[in-house]
Amino acid sequence: MDAGERSRPFHWTLKREGIIAPDERLPWGQTIAVGLQHIFAMFGATVLGPILMGFDPNTAILFSGIGTLIFFVVVGGRVPSYLGSSFAFIAVVNAASGFGSGGTPNFAVALGGIIAAGALYAGVGVVVMAVGYRWIERLMPPVVTGAVVAVIGLNLAPVAISDLAGKDAATTSFNQLIGLFTVLSVAAVAVYAPGILRRLPILLGGVIGYVAYLVLANGMGMGPAIDFTKLGEAAWIGMPNFTAPSFSINAITLIAPVALVLVAENLGHVKAVGAMTGRNLDPYLGRAFLGDGIATMVAGFGGGTGVTTYAENIGVMAVTKIYSTLIFVIAAIVAIALGFSPKFGALIGTIPWAVLGGLAIVLFGLIAATGARIWGENKVDFSSSRNLITVAAALTMGAGNFTVKIGDFEMGGIGTATLTAIILYQVLSARGGGAAAPEPTPGATTSA
Repeated sequence: MDAGERSRPFHWTLKREGIIAPDERLPWGQTIAVGLQHIFAMFGATVLGPILMGFDPNTAILFSGIGTLIFFVVVGGRVPSYLGSSFAFIAVVNAASGFGSGGTPNFAVALGGIIAAGALYAGVGVVVMAVGYRWIERLMPPVVTGAVVAVIGLNLAPVAISDLAGKDAATTSFNQLIGLFTVLSVAAVAVYAPGILRRLPILLGGVIGYVAYLVLANGMGMGPAIDFTKLGEAAWIGMPNFTAPSFSINAITLIAPVALVLVAENLGHVKAVGAMTGRNLDPYLGRAFLGDGIATMVAGFGGGTGVTTYAENIGVMAVTKIYSTLIFVIAAIVAIALGFSPKFGALIGTIPWAVLGGLAIVLFGLIAATGARIWGENKVDFSSSRNLITVAAALTMGAGNFTVKIGDFEMGGIGTATLTAIILYQVLSARGGGAAAPEPTPGATTSA
């Protein structure tokens, strides 16, 4: 295949060089099959995210599909990616809405904050399209990107532990048993499962944990039984539960800084896919930011979670060596169809908190560990005081949820840690009046 053929959009091809590039296309049968595979890859995390924020999973799945189609159009079908629920929003959304605090959650103001984050994110994309992306690499080198990703996992750790205990103190021990069994199930799938199944540890581990809970609770009476009443009553086809946003300065200032985290994630994902395919996707970074930002805004206007590019699906592409962007159109269409099935949402609603807590422990831990992976892959030098202090300050502020409140302005731990890492690195790099030299480009980050 010559260079001219490769440059043609939507070129239909058979696997000849071992890799199906982003602008190449498989026959329809194979495209549909691989697209369905990506639904399974994103499913576990995309459903878990809205549950932990109190959002409707059906609505979140619907907007993940819509967001993926928006992303496809904005990048001109050149960057393969699925947009799923971003875990970077969980802590700040819960703080803004009051979900889990015992009172009545105000999801509308949280949605307003998500829209603000999406607008800021899209604005960054427009700037990158106008002036280039090098300033992003200088602003967020691997030492900063790794710290930001690690902070997300550490900041969310208390959420996972709380979910693992469940909502009833009388059954805490049983819930912890199920949760830890779920953790072990996820680990077993990730290490021992054959072939492509190894790329679906969250989904399959959750299924195993669910079945174990069902047997022990519903079958043997060892814990609160799963109630299937709503599942039986739910219709197969129906409208999702849409929620209109409202705008509060408190929620906006708390949630909007998450845009910086999303920039770091998307930057790493685009770089990683470019490296795996041998294609230079850097010219599409601005479009990728813009597409993700618009998708997040659209989700916020209807009751969905903020979205981000998903490492789970990048993992599937790495295994199959199929990077064709058209497969994500298929995945998006299936996700939209699931969003219009109340029966699907009711099934998700039967998942016990013990199982969700076990999945959250693994996911949040993987997010934190991915930060360390970014440092390792880019050979970040921790003998440098600049790097060491930047990371130390960010990790402590994020894990401790250092929150700044000045009048109506409020910024949570993820936002303060991100800004601290960016500013501190630049200040320390400017010693002697020199500008910070760019470090190696960040590798793949996570779906948070």
